[in-house]
Formats: sequence, C-alpha cells, structure tokens
Amino acid sequence: MQLVKQQFGKVDVLINNAGHSIRRPVVNSLNRFHDYERLMQINYFGALRLINGCLPGMITNSGGHIINISSISVLTNPPRFAAYAASKGALESFTRCAAPELIDYNVHMTTIHMPLVDTPMLEPVETYRSVATLSPEQAAEMVVKAIVARPKRVSTRLGMFGALIHGLFPKLGELIMNTYFHMYPDKLDQKYQPDLPEAEVAQENQQQIQREIQALSSFIRDIHL
Repeated sequence: MQLVKQQFGKVDVLINNAGHSIRRPVVNSLNRFHDYERLMQINYFGALRLINGCLPGMITNSGGHIINISSISVLTNPPRFAAYAASKGALESFTRCAAPELIDYNVHMTTIHMPLVDTPMLEPVETYRSVATLSPEQAAEMVVKAIVARPKRVSTRLGMFGALIHGLFPKLGELIMNTYFHMYPDKLDQKYQPDLPEAEVAQENQQQIQREIQALSSFIRDIHL
C-alpha cells in the first residue's frame, strides 16, 4: 500500500479480483484441511488486507469505491466447490455488513457474482468445454458496469435464477445440484468408504451422460447472461 500511495497518491477504486479455486468433493477433502485454510487466506483475508489498507485514505478523501469479485457459486451452490464458495461467501458477508457503515464516509461497495470465464484456467477441466462461459471481454464489461454505475451487486441471469430457486425452493435447488453433480462425473469422485482406499469411480454410460451435459448446457446458455 505504501508503494501505491507513493506512485498514485490515493486509491479511488479498489478491485479485489485475485483469487484461487479448488474443485474437489467434500469427501475427498477430509484429510485436506489445508485446502480450506489457503482459500480463506487468498480469497478472504487477502481481500480484507487490501480493504483495510485502502479504507483510511478513502475516508480521508471523503469517498471511494470497493469492488469485490465474488462468484456465481455463492448464488448457485454447485457441488465440488464447497471450499471455494465458502471463502467467497465470507467476503460477501463482510461486504454486506460493512457497506451500511461505510456509506457515511461516501465509500461504496459492490459485489460482482462472476460466472465462469473462458480463460486458460478452465482448460484442465474437460467438462467445462461443454458449458457456456463468458469471454474475457464480457467479464471486463461487468467490472466496468460496476465502476460506472456503483450498483450493490452485478449478477448474470443464471446467477439470479439459481439464487431464486435456492431461496424459494431449497429442496428443489438441492435436488437440481445433486443431479448436476451426477451428470458431470469426475474421476476424483468417490463414495465415502472408510474401510477402503481411494478408488476411481466407474465411468458408465458416457455417451448418455454427454448428451445430458449438452442438453443442460443448452438450457444454461439461454439464461446465462
């Protein structure tokens, strides 16, 4: 923060975009508590350190804008992303609680529920090749919208649809996500078997599964933006 102050004098807009994701079922993380710790360190505590570093200057200068890049997973609760969504959810809860306090200092806070973006980070996960994603340019447009309009949150239609389902019909939302979990099988997925070593799950009916993935992806694409 000292280097930023020396070069630019003040921070008008802080964008907390850096983050890390881990895609792993909960039962595969029972002996990997460090996964949860490092995601909290990067996605929550890292952003919080920057916020705390910028706030004094924003308050002194009677204004500022803090934009936190959250995730669509906070709205849709997808399987295999419990650790990641929890770390992003922590930052979002902080934002909702802090915003009413900071408005007295003309400091605004915005949360962006970013969906999947077509970047090299997605390449290792084969199933993402069939899922609708944003282009980097579309993702940048969401950030620009936040800077210019200062809304409380920026979300896609898919994210809001997921939040609506989980809010009004939680059991239905859980059933949909369970179906999604089984439609996108992963070689790391396994049933919890305490008496047996880790084993690969059989990949049955791959052609049928692929057709179901394509059908779901087509539906998602229609409501993605």
